[in-house]
Amino acid sequence: MKKGIEFDKSKKIFPLIIAAIGIALMLALWITRLNITAIVCVAYCCVVSALIFLGLIFKKKLYLGFLIGYAAPLFGIITYFIVFGADAGFGAFSSGLAGFSTVEHPLLTGAGNFFTRLLGNILLALPSVAALVLMIVAVIKAKEKETFQKVMSRVLSFVLMLTTVVFVLTMNLRSKPNVERLWEGHDDYLGKVDKKETASSPNVLFIMMDDLGYGDISANGAIYDTPNIDRIAEEGTQFVNFYSSYSVCSPSRFAALTGRYPYRGYADNVIYPTVDTVSPFASTRIFNSIEMGANADGMLGDEITIAEVLSEAGYATGCFGKWHLGDYGEYLPTNQGFDYFYGSHHVNDMRPFYHVVEENGEYEIVHGTDDLKDQSDATKWIHEEINNWITDTVTNSDEPFFAYYATPWPHAPLYVGEDFEGSSGMGDYVDCVTEFDYYLGELFNTLEDLGVMDDTIIVFTSDNGPALQGSVNDLRGGKYLAYDGGQKVPFLIRWGNNNGLFEAGSTYKESATLVDLFPTLIDMCGITGNGGESAFLPKDREIDGVSMVPILTDNKVVHTYEKPILHMKREKIKAIQYAVPTLEILAAEEYKDYDYEVLKNNEYVVFKYFKNIQNDNSAFFDKYRKNWLHILTDDVGENYNRTPVYPTVSDEMCERLEEIAKNFKENRRGTLN
Repeated sequence: MKKGIEFDKSKKIFPLIIAAIGIALMLALWITRLNITAIVCVAYCCVVSALIFLGLIFKKKLYLGFLIGYAAPLFGIITYFIVFGADAGFGAFSSGLAGFSTVEHPLLTGAGNFFTRLLGNILLALPSVAALVLMIVAVIKAKEKETFQKVMSRVLSFVLMLTTVVFVLTMNLRSKPNVERLWEGHDDYLGKVDKKETASSPNVLFIMMDDLGYGDISANGAIYDTPNIDRIAEEGTQFVNFYSSYSVCSPSRFAALTGRYPYRGYADNVIYPTVDTVSPFASTRIFNSIEMGANADGMLGDEITIAEVLSEAGYATGCFGKWHLGDYGEYLPTNQGFDYFYGSHHVNDMRPFYHVVEENGEYEIVHGTDDLKDQSDATKWIHEEINNWITDTVTNSDEPFFAYYATPWPHAPLYVGEDFEGSSGMGDYVDCVTEFDYYLGELFNTLEDLGVMDDTIIVFTSDNGPALQGSVNDLRGGKYLAYDGGQKVPFLIRWGNNNGLFEAGSTYKESATLVDLFPTLIDMCGITGNGGESAFLPKDREIDGVSMVPILTDNKVVHTYEKPILHMKREKIKAIQYAVPTLEILAAEEYKDYDYEVLKNNEYVVFKYFKNIQNDNSAFFDKYRKNWLHILTDDVGENYNRTPVYPTVSDEMCERLEEIAKNFKENRRGTLN
């Protein structure tokens, strides 16, 4: 006797367990509001779709428990992204082709609204929903046609598996950050920034290199020439002990623009593209929200950037080159205080990779992914954009400008313009730096022709140490390590009309770091608030940086026990660093008889303490340095552990590190009452 497919509603234990897990995952997604939970839900749907198929093949049954186990998490995913989604529902389909315009594709980009998210998420899930419904109908309504019922139900169950896999690759994975938001303080602070008299306001040109090592400029001993970079130091000043606040790209950029350590904004690692197609590499779309946590896809919009502050004060603001802090919505540069952006949202070794022109949170791709398979014209294109923007701003308005020049070089893969290829005789790395230096000189010529060179604060630095090539001089380590080679970078300032703030050609040995740039520029640009309050800083959140102006005016040490420099990696404080007066050390009973050269010859010494750091020697990768203390004043290579000599200092620094780590954990966003 033939037997068709049975719709099994019995209370068998295994189908009940599958149903219970599915319902639990749906509830967990609504409660946790995390993309990682959505990933678990859709993975579970894949497993259950396979169980449905196997049940129809081998048991000739369609289990109600399996259907519930599939439908519940799928329903949870759809409703979650409808309510908490951060775009219209089709974000994964943004194109990397030249000519793609966000304003022309409102369903693919932007926050959308409830109805666009409803439409988008239902359409993405529709193939799976349709396959599920048709399969149920085939089993229940075609009982009398057994052959048709068997074939259709099994075919549709197989289709269900396929559509579920497709849903994994196409589902919306952009959701609103599940974090404490600081919008009220953000808006209140910016609303109180005073508009400045433009005639007394210096312009600002902030230049950030990408993966340039401490020893990669001739001012720091490079074996090749960088005359235009060196000019900033020769006609300005140089900090010889400056740190980038992180040893990889995105976090250090966050630090520079906000004056806060990236941990505060869930930005502790490299930010990846959130746009892709149905390729297997669509996994990059979920990397940020899982790696950074709390669904963050870039620098949160409620962070206060130096661009926002200067814009409120009356500056024209432009960003050129590499953004690398997010590629949609609140994360876009023109939603973070910049009037204009030209460059790439991503880093040049990621895909998709393209150059955009962006204003008011809308962008158009002007050089697409295919165009940029060869990036040899990138330096010229970026130079032309910043050069034209500065010229237009100075010529056609009374506003001072803030230009953030974030070149993508010398980050690998390296590309060099045709006129500079082979010019150095030292390979692509040096050719690339040489080309940048040439165009920097051309930009300086423009500033001089416009008559604003001496009225412009020019800041030059790098986001971290070198990776595959480059020089750190005598430092230890490189990019992505908490040793000084990963974070100690060039830092030069030129400001011709600085009113005696510093002398041309001067050098400062006092330590500083990139989080100090935000308060320093507010100080140097004379930003006030509340009708005249000087050095006006936000009061609702921790600003980790301190102004470097006291260093310039009084050689004051600003990073002491109270405000140490932190060396972090992947949400962990790996090291803490600050200066200790020599007299304070010698005043302790245990050190009173010390006659060490480093104590005799210095007013203060700079200590750096590692609680637990992996060895940088790959031959001994399994070894860790624990409770290690270095004196950077006489040991820039971090070669010797001084804990046995200064155990009290080591204990104090360990306690301070643990105290800061505890405060970070308890108050992630750094909010102030």
